Amino acid sequence: MGEAVKSFEFKQCVSILKSTGKKASSLRELRDVLSAISEDSIFHHTYQYFLKGHILEYTNDFAHWAGESLEERALSEHLSSIDPYDFSSIAELRKRLLKAIDDYLDMFPEPRGAMAGDEFYFNQTMTLTFPAGVRVRNLAEFLIAIKYIDAGCIYYHFYEARVRLGSGVDDFSAWIQNVLLKKEIADRVRTIDPFMHSVEGIREHIIEVVEEAVKKDMEVIGK
Repeated sequence: MGEAVKSFEFKQCVSILKSTGKKASSLRELRDVLSAISEDSIFHHTYQYFLKGHILEYTNDFAHWAGESLEERALSEHLSSIDPYDFSSIAELRKRLLKAIDDYLDMFPEPRGAMAGDEFYFNQTMTLTFPAGVRVRNLAEFLIAIKYIDAGCIYYHFYEARVRLGSGVDDFSAWIQNVLLKKEIADRVRTIDPFMHSVEGIREHIIEVVEEAVKKDMEVIGK
């Protein structure tokens, strides 16, 4: 006999960094390289920013560089306001990033350059995915797993899934809704904004939602 409930299998992802050989020491150089660099590089510097330990003031590497190395705070705010999950393709995201830079250059045609050693280096990554060796069949098991699972798993299932599936839906809420048939809980997990939190922040919010649901289930069983 098959399992009554389809288990959720956690998967882990590891990114191997690769240099593109391209760099920029000024905003105009950044704009020129950004217009032609591979989509893999743009993906790394935007979507995968959430996988790295980062300053929450920024939401992508371009904004981080503009704010910290160029000290162009107004531009960094504009770039940080660009949510990559609002776009259906990286090509559209590229256009929006270029527009933000072009608009800034129209207002400030001679922005400061970066100091030697603070250039922006364009990188890209090769992402390897493999089973984490953890399967869960219900919310209680899921709660235990989500507390201790590697951050790379949370990134893969909550962030990367939105791009991989092309639907803006994460793997966690999809399983909770489609397999466990708990739509209300799935909706609460789905509405956690990936743009506003670090990976660990996402973990904490998921734990809060699921822990509350498990406690309610336990109370019902105890009655």
